Amino acid sequence: MLRWLKRLTLLLVLLLAIALLAAWWLLRGSLPVLDGEAGLAGLSAPVVIGRDALGTVTIDAASETDALRALGYVHAQERYFEMDLMRRTAAGELSALFGPIALDTDRRRRVHRMRARVEADLAGVAGERMPQLRAYADGVNAGREALRVRPWPYLLLRRPPEPWSPADSALTGFAMYFDLQDADNKRELALLRMRPHLPPALYALVAHDGSRWDAPLAGEPRGDASLPGPDEVDLRTLPKPGSIAATSRHSPAVSLPSLLDAPIRPAAADLLPGSNSFAVAGTLAADGRAIVANDMHLGLRAPGIWFRARLRYPDPRAPGGRVDITGFTLPGLPAVVVGSNTHVAWGFTNSYVDTLDWRRVRPCAAGDGAARPGPCERIVRREEAIAVAGSDPVAMTVEEAAWGPILHHEPDGTALALRWTAHQPGALNLGLLDMARAADLDDALAAADRTAIPTQNLLVGDRAGRIAWRLLGPVARRDEACDSASASATCAPWPISTAASPLLASPTADRLWTANNRVVGGESLRRVGDGGYALGIRAHQIREGLMAADRFAERDLFAIQLDDRAVLLGEWWQLMRSAALERGETPALRELADAATRWEGRASIDSVGYRVVRAWRLAVHERIAAGLTAPARAALGEDFELPAFNQLEGVARPLLQQRPEHLLPRDYDSWTALLEDAAAEVRDELKAIGPLAERTWGERNTAAICHPLAGALPLFGRRLLCMPPDPLPGDGTTPRVQSPGFGASERMVVAPGREARAIAQMAGGQSGHPLSPFWGAGHADWVKGTPTPFLPGEAAHTLRLAPPRD
Repeated sequence: MLRWLKRLTLLLVLLLAIALLAAWWLLRGSLPVLDGEAGLAGLSAPVVIGRDALGTVTIDAASETDALRALGYVHAQERYFEMDLMRRTAAGELSALFGPIALDTDRRRRVHRMRARVEADLAGVAGERMPQLRAYADGVNAGREALRVRPWPYLLLRRPPEPWSPADSALTGFAMYFDLQDADNKRELALLRMRPHLPPALYALVAHDGSRWDAPLAGEPRGDASLPGPDEVDLRTLPKPGSIAATSRHSPAVSLPSLLDAPIRPAAADLLPGSNSFAVAGTLAADGRAIVANDMHLGLRAPGIWFRARLRYPDPRAPGGRVDITGFTLPGLPAVVVGSNTHVAWGFTNSYVDTLDWRRVRPCAAGDGAARPGPCERIVRREEAIAVAGSDPVAMTVEEAAWGPILHHEPDGTALALRWTAHQPGALNLGLLDMARAADLDDALAAADRTAIPTQNLLVGDRAGRIAWRLLGPVARRDEACDSASASATCAPWPISTAASPLLASPTADRLWTANNRVVGGESLRRVGDGGYALGIRAHQIREGLMAADRFAERDLFAIQLDDRAVLLGEWWQLMRSAALERGETPALRELADAATRWEGRASIDSVGYRVVRAWRLAVHERIAAGLTAPARAALGEDFELPAFNQLEGVARPLLQQRPEHLLPRDYDSWTALLEDAAAEVRDELKAIGPLAERTWGERNTAAICHPLAGALPLFGRRLLCMPPDPLPGDGTTPRVQSPGFGASERMVVAPGREARAIAQMAGGQSGHPLSPFWGAGHADWVKGTPTPFLPGEAAHTLRLAPPRD
């Protein structure tokens, strides 16, 4: 019996070893081909693909079309699964890969019918670039098919990868619309529903659009809010729900997420999809060239969203007859998104101009055929089928009015249709490819006129030293006479334009900066609108850094990118210290103030003070927001949603300075009591982890940067598919934006024509394969803030692609 048991154990061990060996062989089989020679149909001449020690790719080709075909080949070999997620996310087709777990996401996306829109307007998206778009798609399919084994995520999911098409590249572009703009228009919906239930002066306070940290390029700062008097608003006399202490530990049914429950608060106004970008003119640089810095803030994952590449090929339309462009590509798109072509360098930040509107419509007939009173609008119903892995397709009906899809039906019989720039023909094209051959600032700005992407702040500089800011992407051309919130108003749906941007350029400005803040004012602001600009503190600190010197080199701008000084929270630290000394019972405030006695003034990983003050500020903000919106909460009940109060700092500061009784949230008998209640929550949450004196910012702000499938491997997923759990300096209110799963996805500082001295960093690494030598490559430099060369280094691997022999 014992002998048989030993034999059985040995057999099981042998079978396990065979299974592990087979899994390892399959996993290695999907590694990209790095060296040697391979055939690629459609090439006009051989292409050489070099990879340096970080996996940064250099493509030397005979033409733009060949270069983009080869780029597609490389993208597919390194990142096909990530590309697939992008197109499926935009189209609402994730369930076909992941099964029913993705149905809710697909329903929210499918209402926009992006695949149908793309296929109807693909010629408009591609324009004269259709040959290049098809070449890229062909390269993608060839690269995927050249792998010995399908990309490893599909082995885990037990699903085959589907071919790539030119329409899928367009969907990748529209995936960025969903990333960078709120396709549900939640902020405007919350304000629209809240407004009738607040006195005008209170609504104006809630919707205040600035703070003392405003740092626009043009126009005056809005500043902090002016508080209404008790004759205009008195919260003591207005309705309130059962409890308005929205974040009190005694109120579990809260619409705002707890600031301490999650690794990072996804609803925090300080962590908006966005970026920093700034530039100095050649008059401030040593050799007369402009210097451009850019770091784009997005969700962080492994691998990173971008793919570093350099493309070189002859082009008679380019200066000197040759293109040499380096930067960050987005797998799925045949373009360098941000970078330098040795003549101009450019970067982006999310603009937060107003790209969405709700249009209240009255359907001509209800579902039962009953007539509606007053003017009505015809509704078109379209049937969609959502494919679901392992199950039957799920049917879905999408209703569309002339203004756009209907997302909400209201109790009064009206409906809310969404007008979004992304839905309009012309919202996306490949004009960005023209940056590759721009000879100077004028060429780059002309290319911007022809380019349609999710509307960005474009900062561009040229080797002659000139710099400029403008919007790049579609802007809504609204009719100011139209009251879209009224179902009785007769309004035509607004069109879009990519050539309607304001412009600021040297010599008018020798320093430019954007950080998702409001950039313009006056008539320009009226034209582009307010889509929820970020608090101006990052822009303020960047501006101050640029104004602090008269001479700059690349490392000076890089230092501004890594600025983690807590300028905003320094004021809150002073407030905490003074509030702890006020009369009354403030034991929690005193405990927090004692824990934060040492104030480093930075979002540094070893700072206890930063973590404590930050958490307390957010807790105070949430109580103020809940109190000011209490009348709307009382009227709307479960239909109430709190809008994103990105500018709440500009309301909180005067409230806490003046402490007016008529604006005190009604759950508190004094402003000191509100501050103490917020402190008690923070104290209790932090002490539940351990002693207050040991609760550092690095403990809270620890990297959780993982592959999307890391959770599918419970035993090995985090070890195999995540970046190290490093403590991260920086935060959303400092230029160095880094959080567990969100932050600067890349950093770039470059003077065109001097790329050899330029700097680049990227979070998450270059390769999507955990066995690749380039998995996580360069990520440690991003964590530590170590400069990485912008240009690829010496080739460590060389692959030659050639047309197949007849």
